[in-house]
Amino acid sequence: MVSNSPTQNKLNQNKLVTDIWVKATWEEFIGFADDKNEKFDEKAKFYYHDGYMRSEMSPIGPLHARHNSIISSVIKLFATLKNIRIVELNNASFRRSGTSELQPDLSYYIGLDFKLPPRSNTPINLNEFPPPTLVVEIGATSINDDLGMKRLLYEQSGTQEYWVVDANVDHVIAFSIADGRSGQIDESEVLKGLKIELVEEALKKSQTEEDGEINRWLLNIFG
Repeated sequence: MVSNSPTQNKLNQNKLVTDIWVKATWEEFIGFADDKNEKFDEKAKFYYHDGYMRSEMSPIGPLHARHNSIISSVIKLFATLKNIRIVELNNASFRRSGTSELQPDLSYYIGLDFKLPPRSNTPINLNEFPPPTLVVEIGATSINDDLGMKRLLYEQSGTQEYWVVDANVDHVIAFSIADGRSGQIDESEVLKGLKIELVEEALKKSQTEEDGEINRWLLNIFG
């Protein structure tokens, strides 16, 4: 497993340090995360795990956006045609007060029994609502962290499956999570029958094909 060691950098409440894990108390983290629209770029993403916080600026280029769109299409088309109950959340925050916060690029509640959180602009309270079934992180420069510290965060979050998408090479690394541990899988366990290699093939097609062509190809395979 690729791992990044958290830094011991001193936290500066007046300056947002991005793309690095910084030691912080929960109160310090909340000071950043909940005031981001007033002090910092409102597009900043925030994570907290084991006494450390990380902030990232949401990518604005077509590489990340295109991968996000294709992954979303594959998952929702598959679930629709297989009659699987699913709800997608894009860039939503999930918070377990005092201990952790996660903000994946894509997250999904899947199955018959999930309780849908209320519609609001506040982080989803993981002390009241279950964590998402599946989370997806799409990275170009953050891939090592996605496989390292964030993987540890998601292992402890209670989510059942975690996908890391390396946007540089159209590669998807999927993990099944149980009992605080994760292991790599070749086929989704929460979307039974969806092979990870097919997700990668869809990403590769997106280099030269438009969405309609890709969706028709997916419909033919899934149907």
